[in-house]
Amino acid sequence: MQNFKYQIFTSVIEEQIKNGILVSGERLPSIRAIKEKYQLSITSVQSGYDYLVMKGCVENRPRSGFFVTIKVNENIPEDSPTFSPVVSNVDFDKKVKLTSKSNKSSEQISFNTAAPTDLLVPQKLILRKMQEVIRKKGASILRYYPANGSEILRNQIAARATKFGCKINSEQLIVTDGALQALYIALASVTESGDLIAVESPCIFSVLEVISNLKLKIIEIPVQYKTGFDIDYLKNVLNKNNIRAIVLTPNFHNPTGILISDETKKELASIAQSKEIPIIENDIYGDLYFDGERPSTICNFDTEGWVMTYSSFSKTLAPGIRLGWLNTGRFFEQAERLKFSLGRSVSPIFQELMIQLLEENSYERHLRFFRKQLEIQCVELLNTLRLYFPKDCYFHRPQGGYSIWGRLPKEVNMPDFYKFCKSQKIAFTPGDTFSYTDAYSYHFRIIFADRITSESIVRLKVIGEKVQSILDEKINKNL
Repeated sequence: MQNFKYQIFTSVIEEQIKNGILVSGERLPSIRAIKEKYQLSITSVQSGYDYLVMKGCVENRPRSGFFVTIKVNENIPEDSPTFSPVVSNVDFDKKVKLTSKSNKSSEQISFNTAAPTDLLVPQKLILRKMQEVIRKKGASILRYYPANGSEILRNQIAARATKFGCKINSEQLIVTDGALQALYIALASVTESGDLIAVESPCIFSVLEVISNLKLKIIEIPVQYKTGFDIDYLKNVLNKNNIRAIVLTPNFHNPTGILISDETKKELASIAQSKEIPIIENDIYGDLYFDGERPSTICNFDTEGWVMTYSSFSKTLAPGIRLGWLNTGRFFEQAERLKFSLGRSVSPIFQELMIQLLEENSYERHLRFFRKQLEIQCVELLNTLRLYFPKDCYFHRPQGGYSIWGRLPKEVNMPDFYKFCKSQKIAFTPGDTFSYTDAYSYHFRIIFADRITSESIVRLKVIGEKVQSILDEKINKNL
């Protein structure tokens, strides 16, 4: 489905560039030619070309027209971290202090919060719909709702999932108080304290906290830059260990932004079925794709209920809307008991709000702007980082979601780097918080949830120049 009018021609150009039909330096049709061919307005065509220029696949040459940009292949690292066979929670509490427990000043520019900012939150829409819900439902939203969530909402979530090929039984859905509660319920339904589970690595620290609280042991499975979740590594682990569950984010993994292929998703579903090991997949970023169609899930290929999928609306609407859901598969009874013990019901007003937004298609219309704005901010930030940081640094281009995964050369003292960032009032998320190990000491996550301003560009430039000066100093010492 085309989201913007101009995509009727930009998608064709992008596909032709991808397939080598259009080559570097080739001139593209004029604005007037595109207008006549696709019956678009000049404004729509100009917006489309501006979009292609922003993405870096087309350049505008004054008085000459638009041309396919000469692309330089990204030097994607091949190396992957080495992990211990089994890792327990050693000092993760100390690492958490680097993130969620840190204080933020009013002058700080934050690149470390993966949630919609005021720029992206549809405040007027949400508040207007909340007022409508209050007028329509009255005192009924002050009472308990069904423990598993509104039947109407569960049916809507299941119906929406079928549009991208995921057959979910609404009777196996549980509405939760956010995504983390859904993860907690899923893990607690299939494991006991001391059990061993396989977890993607790097892994968002909030997931690691849940695992720590449940007193589980983990084996970290590397996420490769080119292919994502390392399925061969997983197979080797499964052959040598009694793994009770597998936890991963197949769509726009946090922090790398990587999307794994349908082939890998299908193979994972097959492994879950043949080994009878539940897979818990986080699909919280699935709606935040930059190109093409909404990606599938591992659940799409699950025929026996071994895949438990969870998501929420906090990453796509507003962080304060604590409303998530869990597709429990064959583990509904265990999950239902756990959900009841954690709270009688989820906020009725949030449930009714989502019912309204989904019923009127307001949510889908909102997502169109949301995704496009995220992509624009991603490209602007990525271009800024690559421009001002040394060439030895690496910043991975995400395919969706919120985050860019950066890596600095090992000559950089990372505590000093973060200290300097703090002096410049810039906040990144240290790589150490994404693992129980020290495998990501030279990595950090950069979030593009807010508009890139001239002030933030200046500060990033200063930090990049500082990194370059460190590298120059090291080189001079070795001469």
